[in-house]
Amino acid sequence: MAGIKDVAKRAGVGVGTVSRMLNDSGYVAEETRKKIRNAMYELNYTPNELARNLYHKRTGIVAVLVPNVSNPFFAEFVDYVETELYASGFKMMLCNTAKASNAELEYLDMLNRHIVDGVITGVHTLDVEEYGKIHKPIVALDRYLGEHIPTVAVDHEEGGRLAAEALIRSGCKKVLHFRGDTAVGSPYHERHYEFDRVMKKRGVETCDYELKRNRFDSEYYQRVVQDVFARQLEFDGIFAVDWLAIECMNEVRRRHLRIPEDVKIISYDGTFITKLTEPRLTTIVQPIEELAKEAVRLVGKLIAGEEYINLKVMLQVHIKERDTTIHGVTFADCNGIPPF
Repeated sequence: MAGIKDVAKRAGVGVGTVSRMLNDSGYVAEETRKKIRNAMYELNYTPNELARNLYHKRTGIVAVLVPNVSNPFFAEFVDYVETELYASGFKMMLCNTAKASNAELEYLDMLNRHIVDGVITGVHTLDVEEYGKIHKPIVALDRYLGEHIPTVAVDHEEGGRLAAEALIRSGCKKVLHFRGDTAVGSPYHERHYEFDRVMKKRGVETCDYELKRNRFDSEYYQRVVQDVFARQLEFDGIFAVDWLAIECMNEVRRRHLRIPEDVKIISYDGTFITKLTEPRLTTIVQPIEELAKEAVRLVGKLIAGEEYINLKVMLQVHIKERDTTIHGVTFADCNGIPPF
């Protein structure tokens, strides 16, 4: 296999000249460049991209950390991120962290060792203090990791309000509310606080079920649903993320309850799976593609050494009403109180 010395010899130039051209680290006359390119072609020489990137202290790789890519939300997010990174001249290193307890820390260590140029993280296992030790390009999805790390999220407070009002319009009196681990510092808690606030204000009872940190897999969600029904809780409404909402819907139907007549269901995220159920899920839709674009835009700025002003990027959510809630409820149906 030909090396850089062989290219230099064939082109009749010094090794340093070839190196300057490949690394774009100094002036090389156009006629000399042609000789080097011809020599590379004749010798079938391929430059070592990794070595060239390391010369410039860049790898051209961004690590994307997610708990589990089988989760529909993270699957869509990663897909959009890869597209955006490619368009920006980067490759993506996908890191699923749920398989090992120390995976998140190991991937962050790669950033410190210059194996990747930056990190986009949607994982909630490490303490914030670990991120505080790293002063390199990191962008957080839906988590607060310190003053020097940008966060990309949605207006979860608005999402919680929309979900609560949709269930109230549908006539719910007691709602099963699945919420994330409160020990995690994340913007997504705002949707749960607002959901509970609106429900309490309207006199609707909520039964809160706190989920474990960083568990987003089908096996865990199935165990949660079995636990809920084993407790024989009474409820006529459910609020959960897409996947868990579907697991609940399946169990409700197995128990011969009608949707939405007996149980109303509204999900959060609005991934593609909400269109695949029967009945189709009413959902609060996060703009996943826009979240990905903003995360890539910010990490690109950090890698380039550009200054940024806004450390918290907040995007808007909207509701997609389908078959698991009751539509067209009038003010009279809500005891004369406007639903909004």
